[in-house]
Amino acid sequence: MKKQFTFLLLTLAACLCFEARAQSDPRIISGTVVDDNNVPILGLNVVITGTTTGTTTDFDGNYSIQVPEDMQTLSYTYIGYLSQTITINNQTVIDVKMITDVSKLDEVVIVAYGSQKKEAITSSVVSVNSEELEDITTPDVSSMLQGKAAGVQVSATGGSPGASPEILIRGRSSLGGSVTPLWVVDGVIQHGTPIINPNDVDTVSVLKDASATALYGSRGANGVIIVNTKRGEVGKSEITVSYKTGMNQFNMGNFEVMNSQELYDYNLQLGNNNPWFSEDLLSRDTDWIDIGTQTGIVKDANISFTSGTENLNLFLNTGYYGETGTLKGNELNRYTFRMNLDYQMSERFKLKPKISFSFDERDNVAEAPLYDLYLNLPWDLPYDENGEVVNANESQDWIGRDGRNYLYDQQWNYSSSSIFNMSANLDFEYKILKNLTFLSTNNFTLYRSLSKSYTDPRSNAGLANTGSVSDATANRFTRLTTQMLRYKNSFNESHDLSVLAGYEYNDYKYETFGATGTGIIPGGEVLDIASKPGAISGLTNEYALQSYFLAAEYGYADRYFLKGSIRRDGASNFGLDSQYGNFFSISGGWLIHNESFFNSRAINELKLRASYGTVGNRPSSLYPYQGTYAVDTQYVGVPGAILSQFGNPDLSWEKSFETNLALDINLFNRISATFEYYNKDTSDLLYYVSLPDITAYSGYWENIGGVNNSGFEASFNADIIQKDNFNWNIGFNIGVNKNEVTELYEADELPQGRKLWKVGENADSWYMRKWAGVHPGDGNPLWEVVDPETGDISYTSDYASATVQFLDKASTPEFVGGFNSSWSYKGLTLSTSFDFSKGGYIYNSSRELFDSDGIYPTFNQQVLSDGWSRWEEPGDQATHPRPVSGGNNNSNKPSSRYLEDGSFFRMRNVTLSYNLPPLVLSQLKLSNINVYVSGDNLFTITNYSGVDPSVGGITGEASLSYPIPKRLVLGLNVSF
Repeated sequence: MKKQFTFLLLTLAACLCFEARAQSDPRIISGTVVDDNNVPILGLNVVITGTTTGTTTDFDGNYSIQVPEDMQTLSYTYIGYLSQTITINNQTVIDVKMITDVSKLDEVVIVAYGSQKKEAITSSVVSVNSEELEDITTPDVSSMLQGKAAGVQVSATGGSPGASPEILIRGRSSLGGSVTPLWVVDGVIQHGTPIINPNDVDTVSVLKDASATALYGSRGANGVIIVNTKRGEVGKSEITVSYKTGMNQFNMGNFEVMNSQELYDYNLQLGNNNPWFSEDLLSRDTDWIDIGTQTGIVKDANISFTSGTENLNLFLNTGYYGETGTLKGNELNRYTFRMNLDYQMSERFKLKPKISFSFDERDNVAEAPLYDLYLNLPWDLPYDENGEVVNANESQDWIGRDGRNYLYDQQWNYSSSSIFNMSANLDFEYKILKNLTFLSTNNFTLYRSLSKSYTDPRSNAGLANTGSVSDATANRFTRLTTQMLRYKNSFNESHDLSVLAGYEYNDYKYETFGATGTGIIPGGEVLDIASKPGAISGLTNEYALQSYFLAAEYGYADRYFLKGSIRRDGASNFGLDSQYGNFFSISGGWLIHNESFFNSRAINELKLRASYGTVGNRPSSLYPYQGTYAVDTQYVGVPGAILSQFGNPDLSWEKSFETNLALDINLFNRISATFEYYNKDTSDLLYYVSLPDITAYSGYWENIGGVNNSGFEASFNADIIQKDNFNWNIGFNIGVNKNEVTELYEADELPQGRKLWKVGENADSWYMRKWAGVHPGDGNPLWEVVDPETGDISYTSDYASATVQFLDKASTPEFVGGFNSSWSYKGLTLSTSFDFSKGGYIYNSSRELFDSDGIYPTFNQQVLSDGWSRWEEPGDQATHPRPVSGGNNNSNKPSSRYLEDGSFFRMRNVTLSYNLPPLVLSQLKLSNINVYVSGDNLFTITNYSGVDPSVGGITGEASLSYPIPKRLVLGLNVSF
């Protein structure tokens, strides 16, 4: 019986093992995957549904995968195509035909006065979506563009709270007019750089060539940046709460000032024989930078609501941004609000009102001055033995040249400011006929600024006038109306036609008023208590523009695209004979991959684009053609007038003619690239010509010459890995620009301070004495002397004898660009972004003060950078002259000594984020939770000796710069 029972058990176990093996034995499923044109797809993901097990198709679209018997479905996914899930049943061969995702083909890009399908774009337009912009923490959109678009140079003006950068698109195309791009927000032309909450932004389009910008006529010469804010989504209502907080660290880069011992050794070398100079100074070592700087705090909070139905779309957002500067005594508090409403009132009529405002508040600002922090001596003590602030004016122990302890006055003195910006739209659309629509944009903006400055009578600054209080206000009001008719139709399924005709009017008025009262009591912070009136100021100015424009787009069979436009602008800046200018463009595109003869497995998209057009530019002055008088003068108490500007009724527009050629390509639906070449000629350059005093005029405006910008741009994007749970994407862009002055009025060259405009050369070329190093025999400075007749070069230690000459160095970078990478695994994402600039020489003028070879013995000095050395004895091959008390032969005067290579490579941002999985979200009844930590400007690789090579703007002039801080941020986004 036992044997029979044992046999039965063994038999049952064997059966179970056989069944289990039969269930787990994998099947081999194979097949071929093609697109809707029967072209094999390379790299498509084939995954066993519900698992991470999968494979990809080869070059011929073939795949093979082992599937356990208990798994019954396969998922097929590829970017640009609809995903498919197929049941296996008893099949061993499964061939799949993927269907193009039409929504991807219909992707639209915001362009001038409307939008276009991406495939129909014939101009140079870069579109950046909100996800790409949100990697850094900043209160303004302009900073977010750095490194994001080829050919766009973003130069920081400083790291103070709320500072906005300067932007240059495709080089400098004007010498006396504006070089900053035009900003357009939701179809409204802006006056300057707008204040926009980055959380409100949906997309940003950068329009770079004349074809893209010609519809903006006289305002489009320097490129156009179009911001499209968010809207509600049909069928979706959502509340999103976002909050992030961060810490700012003062970032001195490669710059370092001397401590007590270093400065003592330096003074020994220069032979300081002042009675106050002794070893006793080494007992003092004040770190002024540490005293004046702090870890700044950033807080950014937003609450937004979106809702969408077939008839109504709504977006609401309110935000707060607070930042304390890394320099003590400055804090920005910004409050923003935006409402966008689209209401389809009837089948024909849609109402689209919008309103937004921002309010900036800076209260009790008493910022630590960089000048004092960098140049104050470590031997001067800010506090006495009792902890009281030292008054340097009265101290017998203060050594520093300026005799100023900024902390003393900052006990009482301060400034405050508040700025209110509001923009309101009443826009609407009316469908006249099936294919004909009337579009109306109507906007006004209001800007109001209030500022106060208080100088206490107890402070050193208030001694001369027993204290003062100043109030100032500024108001700006703009109006814009754009009325358009748009006709859009398709014929015979092959022809697409769109025609736009419009009229636009825009005006502007600006007023300021300021008053100062002196002779106040301590704490008297209102003008009414001043015992003596001080200066009173005020001004008003205004301008107006009106325009007519016409644009047409035509597409045939999704292969050929043509676009043309013309605009006529009138501006109050010019006299009646030149008040109007005409600007046009024409462009075309060819989608080669849609041709019947084109059959490539590797190339999914191949497109050629070409364009030509003209745009204009106006002078920075509002009244450049008029002869003016200065009437703010008097003679023996009687008001009088003196000649000021000489009139020029023939003054005309700057005109830029630009050619653009481009190639767009997409490989394997994974790698996309764009290559562009452009050539932009600008003529009739606007310039203010100064006149000698004997004429009694200060100068006049004239069209003086021309400049050319040509260059090459490239951008790449690649999906390196595409899996259901793991993806890796990289992007790269680069822009190369060459600038050249082509013509000058009645001259081949025109000096401009430290720069020179010279025909055939870069408009930003440096012009100064050429540094030749240090004489190894005596340690004196050397400069070049050029014989004007023979061109022979000799050297001198006499600064006055050195030749002021054109230098083959310019502030324009050779190229700029950016790089980004993103890795995602399930809900975890790690993203990085970098930006870089090669070439471009910066004049570091601050070194005239703290790298001065002894001329300022009572200023702190700069620690020599790596690779620098100071002459000590005959035969030394040094970079720095022998230090001499009182200076060494004017060695610190302007010369190419202080020109430095501004090349850099910066980690702009790194972010690690996590999205909670859908199962957890459903249990919490939330639609999304995202938590992240990020770092901004964590490192910069550069040889520049200053604090930051990107600070100083597009001119290449850098002084006592407020550095961009390093920043660490923790954030949370919750949607429900």
